[in-house]
Amino acid sequence: MQTQVCLGSFGRIMVCNILKFQFILKIMNKTLAKAREDFIAQWGAMGTAWGINKTMAQIHALLMVSPHPMNTDEIMEALDISRGNANTNLRELVNWGLIRVVLQKGERKDFFESEKDVWKMFCLIARERKRREVDPVLAALETCANQTSDLKGEEADAFNKTVADLQDFVGLVSSLLERIGRSEQSTVLPMVMKLLK
Repeated sequence: MQTQVCLGSFGRIMVCNILKFQFILKIMNKTLAKAREDFIAQWGAMGTAWGINKTMAQIHALLMVSPHPMNTDEIMEALDISRGNANTNLRELVNWGLIRVVLQKGERKDFFESEKDVWKMFCLIARERKRREVDPVLAALETCANQTSDLKGEEADAFNKTVADLQDFVGLVSSLLERIGRSEQSTVLPMVMKLLK
């Protein structure tokens, strides 16, 4: 014997509204998934323009937009990358301070989450770029200046002036990155805004 349910007009309206709501949620989820994929792809492309490994930038983007920490297997599946590639880039992102390892109760795997504060991320990147790129250039310029400081002549003077000008400029960039890297948004942002005006 079949049981029939009589919904009445109010019940039919409620069922229709629930179905519409589920349909809208499905569209929103697809739209959000597409937007996340686009963001990850663009962050990867932008990362390569900044001299950062594409996969490293994509992992960072994935973790930035993930609502929860992810383990290596989830990251590998989401980006279709190998375990070695994932582990290498996760380790590098941890070294940069852009992501951190978080423990999940009852799990043996490492989970990772990204720094979500944009200003903190910017400061971390500025500090790391200074250490990896600007400091070695300053050291090389210092070496060049020391090697040629005793040389005389028009060619040596021109070379020394170029090196000194570069030292001044790169030193200014280094000081700016140093201040940004150890600052809070409230103190540096107004200064940067003044420079941009």
